[in-house]
Amino acid sequence: MYFDRTHISDDQLLRFYKALLYPRLVEEKMLLLLRQGKVSKWFSGIGQEAIAVGATLALDEHEWILPLHRNLGVFTTRQMPLQQLFHQWQGSPQGYSKGRERSFHFGSTAHHIFGMISHLGPQLSVADGIALAQQLESSGKVTLTFTGEGGTSEGEFHEALNVAAVWGLPVIFLIENNGYGLSTPVAEQYRCEQLADRAAGYGMRGMHINGNNILEVYHAVKEAKRHAMQERQPVLIEAMTFRMRGHEEASGTKYVPPALLEEWAKQDPILHFEKFLQFLNLADDSIRESLKQEIDHDIQAALHETVHAFNLEEELRDIYAPAPVPVAPTGAVSEKRFINAIADALHQAMDLHPDLILMGQDIAEYGGAFKITEGLVGRYGKERVRNTPLCESAVLGAGLGLSVMGYKSMVEMQFADFVSCGFNQIVNNLAKIHYRWGQNANVVIRLPAGAGVGAGPFHSQSNEAWFTHTPGLKVVYPATPEDAKGLLLAALADPNPVLYFEHKALYRSISGPVPDAPYTIEIGKAKVVQDGDDVSIITYGAGVHWALEYARLHAELSIHILDLRSLQPLDYTAIQQAVFTTGKVLILHEATLTGGFGGEIAAWIGEHCFRQLDAPVMRCASLDTPVPFAAELEANFLAKARLHECVQTLLQY
Repeated sequence: MYFDRTHISDDQLLRFYKALLYPRLVEEKMLLLLRQGKVSKWFSGIGQEAIAVGATLALDEHEWILPLHRNLGVFTTRQMPLQQLFHQWQGSPQGYSKGRERSFHFGSTAHHIFGMISHLGPQLSVADGIALAQQLESSGKVTLTFTGEGGTSEGEFHEALNVAAVWGLPVIFLIENNGYGLSTPVAEQYRCEQLADRAAGYGMRGMHINGNNILEVYHAVKEAKRHAMQERQPVLIEAMTFRMRGHEEASGTKYVPPALLEEWAKQDPILHFEKFLQFLNLADDSIRESLKQEIDHDIQAALHETVHAFNLEEELRDIYAPAPVPVAPTGAVSEKRFINAIADALHQAMDLHPDLILMGQDIAEYGGAFKITEGLVGRYGKERVRNTPLCESAVLGAGLGLSVMGYKSMVEMQFADFVSCGFNQIVNNLAKIHYRWGQNANVVIRLPAGAGVGAGPFHSQSNEAWFTHTPGLKVVYPATPEDAKGLLLAALADPNPVLYFEHKALYRSISGPVPDAPYTIEIGKAKVVQDGDDVSIITYGAGVHWALEYARLHAELSIHILDLRSLQPLDYTAIQQAVFTTGKVLILHEATLTGGFGGEIAAWIGEHCFRQLDAPVMRCASLDTPVPFAAELEANFLAKARLHECVQTLLQY
């Protein structure tokens, strides 16, 4: 047993024992209540407590931990009240997630615990962001994140370790190797002899320890913290243990050979520590009984506590954190191209928000693929304008980690098409986190989108509709330089995740008046670009300019043009007014027809404005094909090619 008597007192040993025993006794109580139907689901950590408890004890209480669903010992060692934890497990409004999450899928800023999602790997990247903030602040603190041996097969594991190594972040990656990913044994998960051996490939230190020995875990994490701070290097720890119960209680353990269960039962971390205390004449039989009484008291109190009713208004309100009040434009106005308005917004945002970090591939000295961030690194430094490795998901997760620490971040995708590589972080982590446990996600994702520049099927998509289905995200798509600046400044000030689509074809082809001073445009407010009586065109992005061009070429028509500007939240009042104005509505967008956002608008109009319609709602969209490369094919692909036909068909009703 790893033990240094000169660095730990008898009182500490007894405190360690209580911390180790307590989650075991809580879990035994939960398993009983599970059979009684008083909790609905349970993920057992029996046999693994030494890792969660030992690691937590080794850290400062203000150092962040990112646990998983078998790490009850993290929550109890951080002194989270059992009554509220029990409400959480019951799905009660009094729980940490107001009944919106189960078991341990929640976090607590007060206890410096970040809530997991079921996809596991994204936790690791969030830890990078928290550690980056700690590094920027020279806090002397580390971040510790858990993963299972199965999670090390996920791409996010490799991305997160690589980012942490490249940036020299103080992160401890702790693998709980318990032998099985649900029912799949490690022999079918990986081929390396030890997962800790992978550390060398990332240029970091690896440690292989006995995860059932609380003192070995404690000292290993202490050493990892020392190394991370002194060497400016992350550490990978593989803690060997075993899961004595099923993946969750309904799974059972029939897939585990009985002899293997018997072998690991003999290595029970509590049993071994009790023997060790007996050897030191420190054993105290009263501790177990005292803890059981304490647990029974807290559970009974929770069971008899009045449970408040769920509130629908609160459910809808908590999807987003409150946004700041818009800042009206003032002062002088200058003519700017679309691309320069975006760059202007970034420069001013960096001055307005000293806690804003820009991240993306080639955005520093190179200035980004479209040169929008050119000059920023010289003015604000490489700590705030950061080139990233080629790993979209890890960088998005790091953005969320920065938000946990009170920072803002902007992540630039070189092309909107590449956002698919970070889809999980956006739709499952960023979007849901405020609703789940009240944590802001102050992350703006800039997405150069759209066709018309001969870039082919992987650099030309209009994929905004992918994200409008996900509650918790905000989606904006400006069409003018003025809106481009105002909406980007609003997005960077907003505490919610914002996807900011910027059409590449507009960068250098569109100019317009832009206020010089900082201002913001309220996200979720549309703009009437042109009044008319014959037909209403509802559009956004490049579609606004197609509609304006068509109106100029057909002066005989009175066309009402509504620029949505934001797709989520959506300005239903403005849409309704556009319907009332003409009674004939054409929805125009560059994205493909099937599944395009126009379908949602058309459905809403049909449901809420049917009596005001003089014709069916029509959609004009791009072809249901990938975006082709050849100029003639691309021109035919775009919705613009069918705009005249659609308008004339609508007018004939």
